[in-house]
Amino acid sequence: MTKRARRYLKDPVLRARRRQRRAWMVAGFSVAAFVIASAAVRRTGGPLDHHPTPRVASEQARVLPASRYVDYPRVQEAYKMAAQVTDALDGIYCYCECAEHMGHYSLLECFSSDHAAGCDVCMSEGTLVYKMIQKGAALDAIRAEIDHTFGA
Repeated sequence: MTKRARRYLKDPVLRARRRQRRAWMVAGFSVAAFVIASAAVRRTGGPLDHHPTPRVASEQARVLPASRYVDYPRVQEAYKMAAQVTDALDGIYCYCECAEHMGHYSLLECFSSDHAAGCDVCMSEGTLVYKMIQKGAALDAIRAEIDHTFGA
């Protein structure tokens, strides 16, 4: 047995420090593993399972008039586009996570308030939905593209 090992066996303070260090290391690795696992689950949660079911038109929120944003051309254009694709927007999850933080049902609700006017994620998603609808894309294809573009 080495001199260091004998000292360790005799000194209860050294043993306590080593146990404490191990405990902190285990806790640190556990937290890191949890964070990594959470991120992996978020990215791979079932296909399209987080997108809301589009509601009937009478239950949908209304898009604010684009004329409110005359001084902000990009915002005005985004609201004009959103007004033309309300059914599709109501079936899209918004990756700015306003559903979790503000209680929004879908991307459509971002455009029923001033929220989208100040959110690049909402405006970018809304623009992508509009462009894909113009090309004849189905809702599932739009959802997949939204997930690919904004979900990672």
